Amino acid sequence: MEFESVIGLEVHAELSTKTKIYCGCSTEFGGMPNSRVCPVCLGLPGALPVLNKKVVEYGIKAGLALNCSITKIGRMDRKNYFYPDCSKDYQITQDELPICRDGYIEIELEDGSIKRVGIERIHMEEDAGKLLHTEAGSLVDFNRCGVPLIEIVSKPDLRSPAEATLYLQKLKSILFSIGVSDCKMEQGSLRCDGNISIREKGSSEYGVRAEIKNVNSFKALEKALEFEAKRHEEAINDGYTLTQETRRWDENTGTTVSMRSKEAANDYRYFPEGDLVTLNIPDGWVEEIRATIPELPYEKAERFVAEYGIPKYDAGVLTLTSAMADFFDEAAKLSGDPKAASNWLMGDVSRMMNEKDIAVEELKFGPSQLSELIKLINSGTISNSIGKKVIEEMFVTGKNPQNIVEESGLVQNNDESEILEVVKKIISDNPKSVEDFKSGKKRAVGFIVGLVMKETKGKANPQIVNKLVNSEIAKA
Repeated sequence: MEFESVIGLEVHAELSTKTKIYCGCSTEFGGMPNSRVCPVCLGLPGALPVLNKKVVEYGIKAGLALNCSITKIGRMDRKNYFYPDCSKDYQITQDELPICRDGYIEIELEDGSIKRVGIERIHMEEDAGKLLHTEAGSLVDFNRCGVPLIEIVSKPDLRSPAEATLYLQKLKSILFSIGVSDCKMEQGSLRCDGNISIREKGSSEYGVRAEIKNVNSFKALEKALEFEAKRHEEAINDGYTLTQETRRWDENTGTTVSMRSKEAANDYRYFPEGDLVTLNIPDGWVEEIRATIPELPYEKAERFVAEYGIPKYDAGVLTLTSAMADFFDEAAKLSGDPKAASNWLMGDVSRMMNEKDIAVEELKFGPSQLSELIKLINSGTISNSIGKKVIEEMFVTGKNPQNIVEESGLVQNNDESEILEVVKKIISDNPKSVEDFKSGKKRAVGFIVGLVMKETKGKANPQIVNKLVNSEIAKA
């Protein structure tokens, strides 16, 4: 029997507001445990919530970017459950009337085809606190309690762990680019619950579903879903009856572990939140928010391919962050050589940023300096190898490339007669390379060229060097 996976994701994104969803406490990450709390986010008797308008704005903005329809009349609801990190014994969320419905994301599969993944709903809610399990016992930090979230619930349209990863990656890039969440998975700003079942290929029936809670990396999501798909398949083949349950991913063992049986909606006893008024979303406000949505990463990538003629792969890498995309966009226009701008950013610049663990926003030089470097190379003023030395100096000091070239005497030597003397000397000093060339070893030319470049400290024009070496070695 051949099986296929049926996967849907529930993604929780913390919103980048300065204050919590129902009170004025800070949402800043970290801090001393229980230092950013008040009677409202702790749910103390008599404390009344007030909905943060920015949370609603960000919820609408996310929905518009994800092709959703906006619910014009909505409300908040109470979701009742009893757990130590939930100080009120209920969570204020949205049940029947979520802020957004019926959206989609399109992902590009490995074979180049486009798949549309439906988004069932986006709803706003407050986060719970954080449990800390120590040798002294279990402790709870309520600093995170009341931090605003949106939960983005996909339809069960994904058919493999790889598809699920592509969906989550694109979702993250969109949310980050529109500024509604910092999406820092390592800090819990973006967390994912994966729902998976399997069924016989060709069947329209759904299997027994397992939910994998709070996965916080792409790698962990893919591994957890792969493990679950295999576990379900083995259980069915062995005649074992699966039950609907909630599980967690254990990174150390590479397995999922059962936590509890999966709750149904009626277990939470949802009812309207009586302390908050009905939401009434005017059309004019929605359109104002729509006007603030920037060009999205995948739209930028498509434009870069069409406008600059760079490969699709390059465009995908360059649009992983808005800052990198904007840097490339300006450098490509100023230099008139988009492919060179792409190569420098994806190559030497990214390498140095990774080594120093900095972002493109922290670079000491900007697009105009990079374009100046590209022009110096393209005009023959410096060689590409000298350019690598210049970019390293720019990275450290932020100096203009022209100044670096002049101060260090790095101008490229284009004098053929001068270069010819060096070529003749190198060939004369390396008779073995000449013999190798005449016996058919064409790599000998590259060896001689390398020695010439070393002798001239990289200043000789490489094209002239190659021409003269080929000419002179053939005469020798």
